[in-house]
Amino acid sequence: MKYALVTGGSRGIGRAVCIKLARMGYHVLINYASRAEEAQKTLELVREAGQDGEILPFDVCRHEQVCNAIDEWEKAHPGEYIEVLVNNAGIRSDSVLAFMPDKDWHRVLEVTLTGFYNVTQAVLQPMLVRKYGRIINMASVSGLKGQPGQTNYSAAKGGLIAATKALALEVARKQVTVNAVAPGFIETDMTGDLDEASLKNIIPLLRFGRPEEVAELVGFLASPQAGYITGEVVSINGGLHT
Repeated sequence: MKYALVTGGSRGIGRAVCIKLARMGYHVLINYASRAEEAQKTLELVREAGQDGEILPFDVCRHEQVCNAIDEWEKAHPGEYIEVLVNNAGIRSDSVLAFMPDKDWHRVLEVTLTGFYNVTQAVLQPMLVRKYGRIINMASVSGLKGQPGQTNYSAAKGGLIAATKALALEVARKQVTVNAVAPGFIETDMTGDLDEASLKNIIPLLRFGRPEEVAELVGFLASPQAGYITGEVVSINGGLHT
């Protein structure tokens, strides 16, 4: 049995990634923090895709929660390990920096960066011991070019990109690859408050992307065929930023 963990897997891009990995033969661990009913729906879709999965609830920001959840899973699956990790959990809380509440700065960075640290560290050692692993981090075009009103989000995603490059160098000799995916505007709950009709005109392909398109890219980076790709940031943004 092959196992993959997707944080923030209950909806949007995370859900699409869970379904894609299921179709690739992975038993998918669906993480969520607060939407149990959506996580259950993702699990049903994973099963419809021909594979099984399980729900692993924890807040990626809470180190003890993460460690306890992973420890319990490992005890229940002796001799097994999580060979694919998709760090997808993330939030937006947009405002210009001059008026940004303190809590919005810290929470956005905490979910993306502290979440990356907590979950990656919890699953990394078994990958190194087995000399095989795939870590895919969900960055953003905002982390590559910046975005007004998103100083917190751009800082978080830019930091995640830098962490991706550094970790890739640390673990490459153990055949563990670490890459980032940087989506542009994608049709999800997170972009539901944006003016799609106006924004699509600044995108060369004249449309928002679909979660399934991002999932296809993640699936490739998770595959054995991507074994010589590491430390890279792959954009998927319709030509918005190259």
